Amino acid sequence: MDWLNYHHLLYFWTVVREGGVSKAAEKLRLSQPTISAQVKTLEGALGDRLLERRGRTLVLTDVGRVVYRYADEIFTAGRELQETLKGRPSGRALQLSVGVANAVPKLIAYRLLRPAIEGPEAVQITCREDHPDQLVAQLAVHALDVVISDTPAPPHARVKVFNHLLGESGTTFFAAGPLARRLRRRFPGSLNGTPTLLPTINTALRRALERWFEAEDLHPLVAGEFEDSALLKAFGESGHAVFPAPTAIEREVCRHYRVAVVGRTPSVLERYYAISAERRLKHPGVLAITATARTELFSGSANS
Repeated sequence: MDWLNYHHLLYFWTVVREGGVSKAAEKLRLSQPTISAQVKTLEGALGDRLLERRGRTLVLTDVGRVVYRYADEIFTAGRELQETLKGRPSGRALQLSVGVANAVPKLIAYRLLRPAIEGPEAVQITCREDHPDQLVAQLAVHALDVVISDTPAPPHARVKVFNHLLGESGTTFFAAGPLARRLRRRFPGSLNGTPTLLPTINTALRRALERWFEAEDLHPLVAGEFEDSALLKAFGESGHAVFPAPTAIEREVCRHYRVAVVGRTPSVLERYYAISAERRLKHPGVLAITATARTELFSGSANS
C-alpha cells in the first residue's frame, strides 16, 4: 500500500499558500533548499510535476491544482479538529467551486447561484467563467464541483460527466422605451430591417434565433454581435437597437437596463444545465441551485 508523506504535502501546501519557497521557508523555519527538496520528493512520489517556473514565479500545474485543493481540505480539517476539541466552533463555510459558461447570461447565473449562499448552511462560492469545454475538463480533475452551461456536455467528451437539466426559457426581445413602443404593435414582423444586437454565431441562442428568423421570414439588421451577454445588454440600453434575453429574467432585464419588452417568442428556447462529475448531485449548494431553478426561475417561463 502506498503511503502519502504528509510532511512533504505540508511543505508543498505552504509554498503555494505563502506564494513561494522563501516565504514558506520563513513560515516553517526551515531552509529554502530543504523545502525545495521535500517538494521534489513529493513530486517523485506522486509521479507528476506540481509546480513549474514561469519567469521568476512558481505556478501550479494541472495536477498541482488538484493536489493543492486536497491538501487545503486536509490541513483545514486538521485545524478545525483542533479547534473543535478545544471547544471553539470553526465557522468555516462549505466550499463550492462553480464554472459558468461564458454564454450564460449574468442575471441567469446570479439567480441560479444566489440560493447556494442564502441557504441555511453557510456556503462560500468560487466562480470561474470560461468556455464550456474548458470548464468540463476542470470537472475531471476536481477543480470544480459543478458547471452551469447553456449546452449539455457533448457525448464525445473525453471525461465522464453527467448533465442535469435545470430548466428552459423562451426568449424576449427588448429595447429602450420609445423604440419598444414603436416596434411592439407589429412584432415579430417589426424586426425586419431593425438594428438588432445578437450573441455570436458560436452560441446555442444564436443558432436558435437564426432558425426562428428563417422560419418566420425575418431579416433583422445585425448591428452587433457579442460573446458577453452583459455587454450586449449594455449596448441595448443605449436605445438604438433591439436585443434578446431569456424570458425567465424579463423583469430583471427591464429594471436593470431600463428597457421595455418588444415581444416574446416561446419558439426560441434556451436550456440550462448543471454538469457534474457525479450522477447523483450531493453538494448542498448544488442541490439549492437545482431546486430553485426548477421551482422558481424556470417554472413556466418557457411558455410566458
